[in-house]
Amino acid sequence: MGCAAVTVSARLQGLVSWDSDWAGLRVVVTGIGVSGFAAADTLIELGARVVVVDAATSETAKAQADTLKIVGAEDVILGPGAVSRIPRIDGTLPELIVTSPGWRPDQALLAAAARAHIPVWGDVELAWRLRQRAGRKTADWLTITGTNGKTTTVGLTEAMLQAAGLKAIAVGNVGTPILDALRDPVEYDVFAVELSSFQLHWSESLSPVASVCLNVAEDHVDWHGSYASYLADKAKVYERTQKACIYNAEQIETERMVENADVVEGCRAVGFTTLTPAISMLGVVEGLLVDRAFIEERKDSAAELASMADLGPFAPRHMVANALAAAGLVRAYGVEPKAVRQGIQAYVPGNHRIQPVARRNDVLWVNDSKATNPHAASASLATFENVIWIAGGLSKGVSYDELVRDHAARLKAVVLIGSDTTPLAEALRRHAPDVPVIAPPAGDTENMQTAATGGAIAGSSPDSGEAVMSRAVASAAQLAVSGDTVLMAPAAASMDQFSSYAHRGDAFIEAVRELVEGQAQSGEE
Repeated sequence: MGCAAVTVSARLQGLVSWDSDWAGLRVVVTGIGVSGFAAADTLIELGARVVVVDAATSETAKAQADTLKIVGAEDVILGPGAVSRIPRIDGTLPELIVTSPGWRPDQALLAAAARAHIPVWGDVELAWRLRQRAGRKTADWLTITGTNGKTTTVGLTEAMLQAAGLKAIAVGNVGTPILDALRDPVEYDVFAVELSSFQLHWSESLSPVASVCLNVAEDHVDWHGSYASYLADKAKVYERTQKACIYNAEQIETERMVENADVVEGCRAVGFTTLTPAISMLGVVEGLLVDRAFIEERKDSAAELASMADLGPFAPRHMVANALAAAGLVRAYGVEPKAVRQGIQAYVPGNHRIQPVARRNDVLWVNDSKATNPHAASASLATFENVIWIAGGLSKGVSYDELVRDHAARLKAVVLIGSDTTPLAEALRRHAPDVPVIAPPAGDTENMQTAATGGAIAGSSPDSGEAVMSRAVASAAQLAVSGDTVLMAPAAASMDQFSSYAHRGDAFIEAVRELVEGQAQSGEE
């Protein structure tokens, strides 16, 4: 490594607060979406020289580009060609690349950065380095990852912290960029940080007060290259944790992650389980959520945190696990049991996760568009009997064999959606050969949306997804009778036919609403 490279490396290592010397730093930001825009805007405010690139050419992207140019970006380059090579700033390669989390390491520009030994940070890594600022309170971080349940757990964590009287906000993969929260006039006490495996991959120095990996299952293999690499990135959530690594005692992989993590001296390992907890665990005893970890008398007693009834009348096992994980985080932070219960009672679940949409003629319609992988869909299917299952989408290289085998007995019929139904259809033929399968019409198997190099999305028709879902709902309605549940839990990503899982869920909700209204108007019983 030459002298210039050593000098750049030393400068980057010294960028550990808002007040560090960011002025004039040459930075390329990849992506102009929510995370990329926040990163670019922040770096410009710090005085860095910023160039932004994205394959997108949509009107939204152009508007974002215009805004960044107004506030001081050196340049914003859009279109497929913009992401094939590293742009130079005044004829010189950048000193740093800050990437949006969805960009794969083998993407052309990022691969070129690796060959040129240019450091790549994610927006979360940038936010961690900026968290300290003269004259402002530094918020503590509680970090949350897992294949499923992240958004629910981060929401519960936020609610418990707020119930304790703390200024807390859910940030990260949940929707609000951490960088935006850092620049908020509100001086927060603590961030509940949802981290995807992508964000963890591009992070290197985070040191949260407490951390949790809720669970792991095969997911995003196409992005990470292998399941082992996916697990390795998930395990990074525990690195440098200060007080407590919360792990899933019912899944040995998360316990091993904690065992192998390089943590701060004195950091504890605390398990959670939906069964009776051992010492230094949280769990369930006679319908109560209890703590045997953060009390002095944990050897022979437990502190009551909440009851199952506090989770509402509809509390599947994974919801109990999420509540216990959140409780573990906030108890590690010092929150009292009373606030844990109050937070659970105050928490309002988000849409698209096992969301009852309608009941008509004793048929329950449920939206679980957020079930974007087999593990999430399994938790959803386990909640119901006599299921007409709407499923399919972008498989991300995962296997459906275990999912279908485990739940074949509860399937009454399957309505397939998605541009490539082959993996799921083959698993159904192998493990549920007697279950009727409704294949999508030929036109529905065409990609409605394609991810361009670097993550841009181009839609061919604004109502394509709605038409796909309308046909699926109509097919399910023809099969459903009293006592059935029509469950839309795709076990796949949405980006082949929809812009997001929320778009897919909204399309389902609207299609069901139209169906139910039509039945009511016709007097159908």
